[in-house]
Amino acid sequence: MRVASAVVLVAATLSAPTAYADDGDGEVTPVAVTVNARAALSAVPETGIGTNHAIWDGQLGTDDTADLLKDAGVKLLRYPGGSYSDIYHWADHTAPGGYVAPNTDFDTFMAGARRTGAQAMVTANYGTGTAEEAAGWVRYANVTKGYGIKYWEIGNENYGNGHYGAAWEADDHADKSPAEYARHVVAYADAMKAVDPTIKIGAVLTTPANWPDGLVGGGDEGTWNKVVLSTAGPKIDFVILHWYPGALDKTAHIPDMIHLTRRQIAEYAGAGSDRIGIAMTEFNTGSNSSGTNTQPGALAAADSYATLMANGVFTVDWWNVRNGIGPVKEVEGHTDYGDFGLLSSGSCTSDGSVCEPALNTPFAPYYALQMVSKFARPGDQFIRAATDQAEVAAHAVRRPDGSLAVMLINTSSGTSYPVEIDYSGFSPAAGAPTVLSHTNGATAITSSTTGSASSQTLPPLSLTTIVLRPATAQTGLPGAPGQPTASNVTDKAATISWPAATAGARPIAKYEVHRQNGAISEQLGETSGRSLTVGNLRPGTRYTVNVIARDAGGAVSWASPPLTFTTGTPASSACTVRFTDQNDWGNGYVGGIDITNNGAPIDGWTLNFSWPRPWQSLGSGWSAVWTENGSDVKAVNDSGNGKLDTGASTTIGFVGNYSGPNVLPTVFTLNGTVCKTL
Repeated sequence: MRVASAVVLVAATLSAPTAYADDGDGEVTPVAVTVNARAALSAVPETGIGTNHAIWDGQLGTDDTADLLKDAGVKLLRYPGGSYSDIYHWADHTAPGGYVAPNTDFDTFMAGARRTGAQAMVTANYGTGTAEEAAGWVRYANVTKGYGIKYWEIGNENYGNGHYGAAWEADDHADKSPAEYARHVVAYADAMKAVDPTIKIGAVLTTPANWPDGLVGGGDEGTWNKVVLSTAGPKIDFVILHWYPGALDKTAHIPDMIHLTRRQIAEYAGAGSDRIGIAMTEFNTGSNSSGTNTQPGALAAADSYATLMANGVFTVDWWNVRNGIGPVKEVEGHTDYGDFGLLSSGSCTSDGSVCEPALNTPFAPYYALQMVSKFARPGDQFIRAATDQAEVAAHAVRRPDGSLAVMLINTSSGTSYPVEIDYSGFSPAAGAPTVLSHTNGATAITSSTTGSASSQTLPPLSLTTIVLRPATAQTGLPGAPGQPTASNVTDKAATISWPAATAGARPIAKYEVHRQNGAISEQLGETSGRSLTVGNLRPGTRYTVNVIARDAGGAVSWASPPLTFTTGTPASSACTVRFTDQNDWGNGYVGGIDITNNGAPIDGWTLNFSWPRPWQSLGSGWSAVWTENGSDVKAVNDSGNGKLDTGASTTIGFVGNYSGPNVLPTVFTLNGTVCKTL
């Protein structure tokens, strides 16, 4: 991230309240919320809630700043500040070409981090630095000073060095390719770990569906991510993503964004790549037109933080603690200062006509982070939650003491929604639960005891967290099974295996394998052993499953960590399809399809497939008659390629458009037969 005043982002507005809300007589239809304690997602990480510090912020080292961040629940602080990382020299605390504020040096930063109670993440200078300089920083930090800093990034947004056209990131290397960056990551990792072998090294990746993801630069052997992971994968411990969606309704992109990143890691980073974590070291809604520091931005922030952590990201770091005034406007009844910061810098527009509130006044996203920290605490486990109303989002966690917390987000500016909550795998205690709330324009999170476990009302533009105790104390339960794995995955079956659970008061009688179908669990089978082959699966389908232990008295454990796998296509078929992404430009690509007939000769064919996501569409096609109906795509032979003898092939193609993570189609049928996909 460059200094935010130089960044221009495109945004979209929240949708207006829908007609769905009113049942015709002035009453608002209750929103159905489903919470499934047996559909576990990722555990809440220690470092989940983070933010960025910057050496141009003169308040970086103050006690007031540290205390405010502590109160917000911040557990990770990143230093020295976005693109400044690639011009910053730690030893003499200089950043040639940039401004360095007084009292922002490394030791001052660490004093503030310790007062906050947060871990530090340090970005080593790749652009104008050396591996030796980075190793010296590790020596000073962890050997000389004993700070014990675990996480070290190599550079910041280094794909922005001009290699793909745009140039905002400093890079003195003559070769600005991903291959050169990867070679230096290896050198940095070797030098830094020679000083302290316990540190974790992170490499910069491009975020799926965000520039320059998908682009192949001149002379490169692949995309930035492919080249970097192929060379540096064995040396790194985590990868670095940045995300400025520029709109408030992009949370649905997150599961595919993280899935595609993990798939790239698995494909390119070599053996043992499952050790590599994912860090979102810069995040901001980036939505100036819809509210960067007012309530709509806060709601999007809370939704995104929870979704990213539930999908296994180990830290989400807000850009920035302070940033300065930007475009000023009124958003939902309050002044939005276009400031990407959590806290006011007290700055004014250039003509002095508008000034931010007093220094350190929290903006709305501050309270979003604070709410998420109260909702999802380290050691909790995210579980599935869903609603039937697009304007209301739901998240839930299960806590080690058996209690449950549910966070509900009402993005409607005009509708106060009643909600009816249904629980699976959890029985809440009677009586009114503890309810935490933050509403539009509020300057604090309030706590009350109101409503019931199954019925609440959400004010417009609000964050609400409900904390629930179980109806009865649960003791002697079996422990959760360990991390499941999948093997022998075919188009219709897979074998699921898992480490044994620890018995509680009674012996374990069996294990159950449950598929997550949205927020509903579907039992795929059960066994007394620690492995189960499940069948009747659909080809080319992504499955997420959990394993639950049940003891001899019928008591059940927590769900295991989630396992996600994708079925393939038939090992043999009357047809074969080879599908390739031949050229990608960031929001579209050329798809090539080679069709081979392995069966009896055919005279006339129809190829069908479906777009996996609603943000994908057909632009054009050739060598066939192409039509699109919703997510369904059909290609019918043209006059010259309708006859396919046994073993014969033909090639067709299309332009596919996308505006989110581009999950490619994998299942193709030819005249109704599912083809083998290569």
